[in-house]
Amino acid sequence: MATDDPKPSTVAQALAAGIALGIDRLDAQLLLLHALGRAPHDRAWLLAHDTDAMPDTAWSTLSAQLSRRLAGEPVAYLLGEKEFHGLDLRVDARVLVPRPDTETLVEWALQCLEGQAAPRVLDLGTGSGAIALALQHARADARVDAVDASADALAVAQANARRLGLPVRFALADWLDGADTGYTVIASNPPYIAANDPHLPALRHEPVSALVAGADGLDDIRRIVRHAPAHLSEGGWLLLEHGHDQAAAVRQLLAERGFAEVQSRDDLAGIQRCSGGIWRTVK
Repeated sequence: MATDDPKPSTVAQALAAGIALGIDRLDAQLLLLHALGRAPHDRAWLLAHDTDAMPDTAWSTLSAQLSRRLAGEPVAYLLGEKEFHGLDLRVDARVLVPRPDTETLVEWALQCLEGQAAPRVLDLGTGSGAIALALQHARADARVDAVDASADALAVAQANARRLGLPVRFALADWLDGADTGYTVIASNPPYIAANDPHLPALRHEPVSALVAGADGLDDIRRIVRHAPAHLSEGGWLLLEHGHDQAAAVRQLLAERGFAEVQSRDDLAGIQRCSGGIWRTVK
């Protein structure tokens, strides 16, 4: 932001200044609350205190954050946290920002676990730990394992698990290499963006290794589909998040590998966001 811009004198003026820069209103509210030392869910406080004086130190912090947001940095990185499936996760540039779309995968996994006593679950490419921690939180009786090929990502996930008091077991691994067997559900939100996707520049602040998977974006999904059956229990489910236009291709991969009941699930926007199938050794 320009150094000669006048400093807003009130909380309301500070919010208006952020919006005037082209920042989304919700983003501006979250960053303003953060600068003022308030919780991100405390937006009602802004209305009740819109005439409060804007402290110089808070404006200095907010001004810097607004500049970073204008440069494309995710709000979750600026706040250092992101809510996912009712859990407050700490996130930074070592991991992808958890998206609400991925809650579709979590809800489907929980449905697959219904009626299963002490089920075993594996989260592939756990990142911040979002999927594994959400499943462990919802099913305290489950044994949840999570792997990632990035030691940096695992450090974030393990810190989230410790802070939330959830006993997920983490391991450094390349997808299913060295994984155990007998899982009730294997769930994954793998990289699925094509290498030449025009949307990639907008994601430049997030780790590219967690985003891109070959020329068509399906390289990692192919690998998971190929190897998952050896790690599933009889009647176990493989559930995969994928791109908005990849459902048919992923269903085909699952069917060709021999999965049954292959299907897709829509996210909140009505987009086929996840596909999966059940593994039966007796066909």
